Amino acid sequence: MAYASQMCGMLPKLGILAGGGELPRRLVAAANASGRDVFIIGFHGQTDAETVANTPHLMTRLGAAGEAFAALKAAGVKEIVMAGHIRRPSLLELRPDWRAARFFAKAGFAMLGDDGLLKAVRHEIEGEGFSLIGPQDVLQSLISPAGVLTTAKPDATAESDINRGVAILQTLAPLDIGQAVVVQQGLVLGIEAIEGTQQLIKRAGELRREGEGGVLVKLSKAQQDSKFDLPTIGPETVRQCAAAGLRGIAFEAGRSILLDQVATVTAADSAGLFLLGVELTQ
Repeated sequence: MAYASQMCGMLPKLGILAGGGELPRRLVAAANASGRDVFIIGFHGQTDAETVANTPHLMTRLGAAGEAFAALKAAGVKEIVMAGHIRRPSLLELRPDWRAARFFAKAGFAMLGDDGLLKAVRHEIEGEGFSLIGPQDVLQSLISPAGVLTTAKPDATAESDINRGVAILQTLAPLDIGQAVVVQQGLVLGIEAIEGTQQLIKRAGELRREGEGGVLVKLSKAQQDSKFDLPTIGPETVRQCAAAGLRGIAFEAGRSILLDQVATVTAADSAGLFLLGVELTQ
């Protein structure tokens, strides 16, 4: 496949390392609207087909780091953003090339947690001469506001569950386990680990108790780099929470991503769920 560098006006060409979900597509649309050229690196079994449709791209495997970096350079990319959900593959699935194998050898124990791994990835990207930026640098409206965004509001029980969820996540943050917890009437129904938020919500729905529903709490970690992997909420998150019998979602204001605030709030109002942006002191 041939790659051609393009002139892109005042803005440097953007490379998107695209996982699954809607976020990469929103970034493509935002970049296109600003007249910015985009090149996507998609990953087999991870990136949605519609994400790369009609946009210059390379589809590769996660372990083909050398091929990905070569394609980005050939396309004239200057800035890179990481966006979308990536399921952690096994080493057998990765089939790392020499470049990826060298990275794994250097990363060592950093591979055990998301934060350590992502910091190592950032070091590699910047070491190749690219600038790493966050999704919010491409589309500022992604950052979540503070306060209640919906018609429904948390009552005293929900506020207690939110406070418990916040305390749990802040306590676990140094261990680099996950970003989310579901609490119902003071009971912890689940803590996010490698399975991701969607499976956490599903599991919490299966474990829910009678009475007032639980709350999903999502926070970034104190040590987390804001350029990638910020907690993300969207209309699909709301639908999943409603199906699981939850009554609301609390997320950290200013350090979480709302994929589409209007659509997310509309979905929550339709389901009778509350959305709350919590302001925290780190």
